[in-house]
Amino acid sequence: MAERHAAGTTTELPVAPIPNRGSGEQRRCGWCRRVLPEQGSVGRPRLYCGQACRQRAYEQRSATAKAGLPGDVVLVSRAELDGLQDRLYQLRCALEDAQTLLSERPTKAELERQLAELLRSTGRLDRLWVTERAG
Repeated sequence: MAERHAAGTTTELPVAPIPNRGSGEQRRCGWCRRVLPEQGSVGRPRLYCGQACRQRAYEQRSATAKAGLPGDVVLVSRAELDGLQDRLYQLRCALEDAQTLLSERPTKAELERQLAELLRSTGRLDRLWVTERAG
């Protein structure tokens, strides 16, 4: 979905895809990622939880456009990036260990330990971009 600005340019909204109505999946605000309240079957689906989030998203789109950055750019702190890279490295090592173990005819207990290690190393990678923004 695109939004037209006063200047006549079209930019992509940085919003997660809207789940189909009745899909059971929770819809989230395009800015703060809070769960949006259930909506009736009439009207266009909400993209933001309120005017403040709509304004912050507009400001971000304007700032990235002025800086010449693509609309889908994501900024993270160095600490967040380092943490993510550490977690991905741990996951890769756990996968390599599992691959090595499989070539050595492991016992059921060894496989269970390795699978537990794989689960531990993934941490909450599936939740990276679902956290709410501060302010």
